[in-house]
Amino acid sequence: MARITASVYTSHVPAIGAALDLGKTKEDYWKPLFAGYDFSKQWMKDNKPDVVILVFNDHATAFSLDMIPTFAIGTAAEYQPADEGWGPRPVPKVVGHPELASHIAQSVIQQDFDLTIVNKMDVDHGLTVPLSLMCGEQDPKNGAWPCPVIPFAVNVVQYPVPSGQRCFNLGRAIREAVESFDEDLNVHIWGTGGMSHQLQGARAGLINADWDNKFLDRLIAEPAELAKVPHIEYVREAGSEGIELVMWLIARGAMGDVAGGPAPKLAHRFFHVPASNTAVGHLILEDQA
Repeated sequence: MARITASVYTSHVPAIGAALDLGKTKEDYWKPLFAGYDFSKQWMKDNKPDVVILVFNDHATAFSLDMIPTFAIGTAAEYQPADEGWGPRPVPKVVGHPELASHIAQSVIQQDFDLTIVNKMDVDHGLTVPLSLMCGEQDPKNGAWPCPVIPFAVNVVQYPVPSGQRCFNLGRAIREAVESFDEDLNVHIWGTGGMSHQLQGARAGLINADWDNKFLDRLIAEPAELAKVPHIEYVREAGSEGIELVMWLIARGAMGDVAGGPAPKLAHRFFHVPASNTAVGHLILEDQA
């Protein structure tokens, strides 16, 4: 059967993509941030998955305020990098895994989660920046990401957004779906977005490093309790865009300890501020079940 062997958590700040694409990674401002992913890039080579389920939020490229699904799974064979107003990022297209994606949709919907099936969409920085951070720079014409990716989009833009508990439970359902897939696949699930940041209003530029690090502590050690945190705490403590962190709970809910297995192994932890007025957090958890 297929199995989830690890979960990865990372911010997906658009300016990180710009720094990569414009060759700024060695500049003093950016160097400490990218150094925090040196371990991760080697870890990806040493622990290469067959498929990545990548949880992210679309930023008005595939969807708009006219129509925003709460949860949407990409079932296409490939996805092009989106033009977010200044041209697509110079990265390879993303190859999907339609068979596993369709199986997850079937299984999760039968577990009473309503997913939108997306057979065609472009993917923006929410998905491509985590791939760049974890996999390194790729030749956009002749290169390829190291494995297929299943995009899993979550609405954290237009209220009402799903609760942390709903996301955590969805992660459990995704694990069950993966384990019922009749093919021997090594699967990673990534939760992206966050950490604390606010992009507008009187609190624009807010970063709460203490709250962010406590979130990381709890995500590792007590995810079921963390899932109970209400929306208002995310907004109050981590800013209006800090609500993106509920997506990390989908990845955490898919780990084996949540289903009664042993605690995961913490392979890597990194936190950095600021990156374009945003706190950047990163974890790698290896499943021990």
